[in-house]
Amino acid sequence: MAHHHAPGHDEHRSGNTHDHEHLDWAELAPLLESQAELFTPLYERALAWLAKEVTDPGLIVDAGSGPGVISGLFAETFPGARIVAVDGSEPLLERARVRAERLGAGDRFATLAGDMPGVLAELDYPADLLWASRSIHHLGDQGAALAACVERLAPGGTLAVMEGGLPSRFLPRDIGFGRPGLQARIDAVEENRFSRMREELPGSVAQAEDWPALLTAAGLHHTRSRTFLLDLPAPVPDRARAYVVESLTRTRDLLGAYLEADDRAILDRLVDPDDPASVHHRPDVFVLAAHTVHSGVRPV
Repeated sequence: MAHHHAPGHDEHRSGNTHDHEHLDWAELAPLLESQAELFTPLYERALAWLAKEVTDPGLIVDAGSGPGVISGLFAETFPGARIVAVDGSEPLLERARVRAERLGAGDRFATLAGDMPGVLAELDYPADLLWASRSIHHLGDQGAALAACVERLAPGGTLAVMEGGLPSRFLPRDIGFGRPGLQARIDAVEENRFSRMREELPGSVAQAEDWPALLTAAGLHHTRSRTFLLDLPAPVPDRARAYVVESLTRTRDLLGAYLEADDRAILDRLVDPDDPASVHHRPDVFVLAAHTVHSGVRPV
């Protein structure tokens, strides 16, 4: 599961704008960047896993890059590679360019603005590694999107998609008030919201979310999957607490109408800075997230 469309979960990327047109990416950019930075340990482990088989890539494409946190990690992990960050938001790409300059990678870093997957046709060269972090599921025909990504791979190139995993957890099952199991009930509402989002996408195609099978159907060999954890136990640092506050606040704002009244009341307390039982003050707040990466190789 773990689609997590409540902001604070996957808004660090915006490779498509079809269901995000109401968002002000320039305003959201600092928040998205700080949240992606919080997940850096998870991304670093994922990239280290990829680096065991992707050796000395010439061109890496970050499709749906957002503010470029992962693009920057690619630049550090593969110091000989050129990096192209692709995103539908120019304000986020500007932050990616600034980050690359700050990391000393500006001379081998470029950006490409446009919606996935069509914008990939504008790449000047085929990619040795194409990374898509939670961007494919925003496209109606995921199989066709993967095929379009494969077309932009060099022979022997690798496509890696971060999709699925497990729902994030921030609090114990029983938080001392209200009915235990709040986050599990939010997950159920989120599942329904995700399904509706998928059904309403232009050209939506119902497909089993068997990502290795989808990669194989797109023409890739040697598919593999690996799940990576972000485990920040209590007591969390301030930026992790801020992430939890923002995530639950946006969950309440976006999903509150679909929750039962008693669960909305629990969320109201959890995000109220004046309530000593809120996540602003609780000593038991933690962040536990699991994201899965699926990859495959284009035949030579």
